[in-house]
Amino acid sequence: MNYDVVVIGSGPGGYVAAIRCAQLGFKTALIEKYPSLGGTCLNVGCIPSKALLDSSEHYHNAKTGFEAHGVYMKDLTADLNKMVARKAQVVLENTKGIEFLMKKNKIDVHYGVGSFKDKNTVTVKATDGQTTELSAPKIIIATGSKPTVPASLNYDKKRVITSTEALQIKDIPARMCIIGGGVIGLELGSVFARLGTEIEVVEFADSIIPTMDVDCTKELTRSLKKLRMKFHLKHKVTAVHASESSVEVQVENTVKGETFSVHADYCLVAIGRRPYTDQLALENAGLTTDERGRIPVNHHLETAVPGIYAIGDVIEGPMLAHKAEEDGVFVAETIAGQKPHLNYNLVPGVVYTWPEVAAVGQTEAQLKAAGMAYKTGKFPYKALGRARASMDVDGMVKILADATTDEILGIHIVGARAADMIMEGVTLMEFRASAEDAARICHPHPTYTEAIKEAALAATANRSIHS
Repeated sequence: MNYDVVVIGSGPGGYVAAIRCAQLGFKTALIEKYPSLGGTCLNVGCIPSKALLDSSEHYHNAKTGFEAHGVYMKDLTADLNKMVARKAQVVLENTKGIEFLMKKNKIDVHYGVGSFKDKNTVTVKATDGQTTELSAPKIIIATGSKPTVPASLNYDKKRVITSTEALQIKDIPARMCIIGGGVIGLELGSVFARLGTEIEVVEFADSIIPTMDVDCTKELTRSLKKLRMKFHLKHKVTAVHASESSVEVQVENTVKGETFSVHADYCLVAIGRRPYTDQLALENAGLTTDERGRIPVNHHLETAVPGIYAIGDVIEGPMLAHKAEEDGVFVAETIAGQKPHLNYNLVPGVVYTWPEVAAVGQTEAQLKAAGMAYKTGKFPYKALGRARASMDVDGMVKILADATTDEILGIHIVGARAADMIMEGVTLMEFRASAEDAARICHPHPTYTEAIKEAALAATANRSIHS
């Protein structure tokens, strides 16, 4: 079967690349190894985790905050089984939506494992063993990533689990140990902590979300401790032992050398993800991976083999669904001879805890390491009228700007609706706005976004009005 473009993988990067290719007039095929489209994000990642985060947040608010609003609850209970069922329905509706988009754009979907026969041919092996060969001058690898789980952690998918299995737990655990204080561990830890699970997080670094700005880590740590989440920073896991009904995690303090054990119902491994190129037979196409399993690409996202491109989690850069989508559009338009734009410095990052954390651009640590002269403006949520009205007073907005030109170099937000607010920061930075530009924009009152204006004012000769 001959196509103009073959896309391997139907996650956000793959299906978006396929749609854009079809829009540009290319005869396009999409390969997916699982029965449903959407990849990790739609099936066992972004979408289902956000569904559970929302459900658990509703319960937590009803339990802890409704009385202050004059709303009284009687015999309040949390049914995790029902939450998981709602999550499954959300996933189903989204994956069906992707199927509709494939039909709408006349994209042929081939279900099965795709592997290279040569640089222009991909063999698709279906679950029943039947094979189909797809040929195209342009092939896009979009196979995403999988959780990183060292063999020493004894991953059994029952008591020692990853995010995939955590999304299927039907009964609220009494205790859970989480290895890794990054985005995935904290989001899922929040889900269960709100429902009453005792959470202990073991993190090797000296802070949670260690890649984000230090002020964000401090703010989020304070908030999560209010959920009774416990953090063991500068600690490492030396062994994990699971039984039929529980797990023991042996932990060592990397500074003092002291050791102890954490006993829990589950151990969630959330130490990162690795590029997923298994079964692709890259060698048949003349491709290799680097020391981290990534496929090297040039500035056009083309591999060492002309005509073969790679996007999303299988290449260098942040492993984020929206980054993969932009990669997919970029490659499709590059194939069409257009001149698309990508700026990885302005790919926003979000942690969907509550309060949310969102950031774009450089952190203060990065600016210091680069020897750049900068100025800082911060504004606390507790000084916002809108935040006080909604009782969401945890958090802050931090703006970093060039000390000489005043150009905004980074925006970091912890607080209610930070995930939506960060797009103001992305827009400002995409157009290379100064802190003064942001400070002079009229923001509606009362809103959370006023914190961005106030932080910009603070960065402009310390002119914040309300703090």
